[in-house]
Amino acid sequence: MIRKHLGFALNLAALGLFFPGVLLTMFSFDMEMMVNLGASDLSSSLINKELSIATTIEELWEDERVLVASLIFAFSVCIPLLKTLLVSMAYFMKNKALEKKLLGFVSAIGKWSMADVFVVAIFLAVMSTNHGDTTTSEQFNVFGFRIALDISSQTLSSIGEGFYYFTAYCLLSLFATQLSLSASRREYTN
Repeated sequence: MIRKHLGFALNLAALGLFFPGVLLTMFSFDMEMMVNLGASDLSSSLINKELSIATTIEELWEDERVLVASLIFAFSVCIPLLKTLLVSMAYFMKNKALEKKLLGFVSAIGKWSMADVFVVAIFLAVMSTNHGDTTTSEQFNVFGFRIALDISSQTLSSIGEGFYYFTAYCLLSLFATQLSLSASRREYTN
């Protein structure tokens, strides 16, 4: 019985991690271009973004990338919320057979929510661009003068708080669901 209560409590705690995980910055991305022409230096920020899962879905939707936005929304928002709702319903059920079926269904859709992990993996792949520098140097002769032109870009990215919340949510939710399922199986066999 303690496993059942602990699984439910951990599921609620996971839900508390879910919302900041979706709403807070998952990563920030900054790309800057620098031009050195003789003794003059110019720099300009090309991209400066902070993205959360929610803002990523919104931007994809606005860019008419509806399929990708829908998949991220379904697998990173809808399925996790559905899982939490179903585990909570199972916790309050008196019919043990129905509770076991409900938790079994949650366990099955949990495999689909591995897309949560996929989303985090995509963000990590973007993170691998950290400190990517490119430089191009050219020399020109203009009216007998040699002019050196250096163009470089620098890409910086960093993990935001949302990444840690969402990762903690994924792990805690998985553990809580397994604990609830284990408790249900034990009660059903007794």
